[in-house]
Amino acid sequence: MKPTRQLHELGQSLWLDNITRELLDNGTLRRYIEDFSITGLTSNPTIFDGAIGSGHAYDAGIREKARDGKSGEALFIELALEDLRRAADLFRPVFDASHHIDGWVSMEVSPLLAGDTAGSIEAARQIQQQADRPNLFVKIPGTPQGIPAIEASIFAGVPINVTLLFSCEQYLAAAEAYLRGIERRLEAGLDPRVGSVASLFVSRWDVAVKDQVPAELRNQLGIAIGGRTYRAYRDLLASGRWRTLADAGAQPQRLLWASTGTKDPDVSATLYVEALAAPDTIDTMPEKTLHAFAERGALRGTMAADGGDAEAMLARFARAGIDIGALAIRLQHEGAQSFVKSWQQLLQRIAAKSAALANPR
Repeated sequence: MKPTRQLHELGQSLWLDNITRELLDNGTLRRYIEDFSITGLTSNPTIFDGAIGSGHAYDAGIREKARDGKSGEALFIELALEDLRRAADLFRPVFDASHHIDGWVSMEVSPLLAGDTAGSIEAARQIQQQADRPNLFVKIPGTPQGIPAIEASIFAGVPINVTLLFSCEQYLAAAEAYLRGIERRLEAGLDPRVGSVASLFVSRWDVAVKDQVPAELRNQLGIAIGGRTYRAYRDLLASGRWRTLADAGAQPQRLLWASTGTKDPDVSATLYVEALAAPDTIDTMPEKTLHAFAERGALRGTMAADGGDAEAMLARFARAGIDIGALAIRLQHEGAQSFVKSWQQLLQRIAAKSAALANPR
């Protein structure tokens, strides 16, 4: 049995952390579904910036939309949703068979709205309506300003992928927002089945501390943060508060491992995938990581529900001078700023392509 299938059988969903028009046009995404047990995908501004800038697959769409008077964010959102609708349709059988637990794709609200609660709520509503697919998550960052937008969007029935979570505390804030949104729906007599995932970023921890800790601690911090967060996730699913909502028909907000491609060339490309094997979770992988795990990965057991040695490992980092709480806040801020930069580059790229395609030499 392929390693990817083993993870699937364990109860972990494997999603692709990429989307391009070429993946759709040449059948690669369909092959990933068939060969590697891929059951969903995620996107972000950086992914789309790379996809649109890497060739000419989007030129015809940009030209057509520019001629119709579209520009900027409106043009990009239409372009991105064309891809995501096609991907959502490929995953629709999984979505239906899993009773809406799996088979999702994701589209991010503008990163410029990271500090704008009301703007994020409205953007999420518009994207969901424009997408016209039941298995599309709208991504809202789990920043302090994003948390109330997540609760309000869940209450409004908009499926949400909470992105840019870096710590157990940030995860719990996102989970609390989800629970409140579902509880408010039940109080209002609404259907409690609104999909959501909470995306914890892993590898960026180890990049941030690689020059600040001894060699034996390198590439261990992200996994330890994952262990601490997984324990909180399992505890929440076992809580009376959640059981009450589940008995009323609510579905769990699944924990998603994001940023699972290793950044250190001296360690295995499958380090995080193997360490984060856990039931009732999602691992969203870059293509390079997916291929590496499919070809030479191994399932070496599952994460301990109690977090295993995560707390002991985190204590070692604290003794090495790493302030986990402060670093989590910094990483979330830097992640938001990185997406803003990619978003601005993306819009500049689309504007330049629109001009060039409208006035070919």
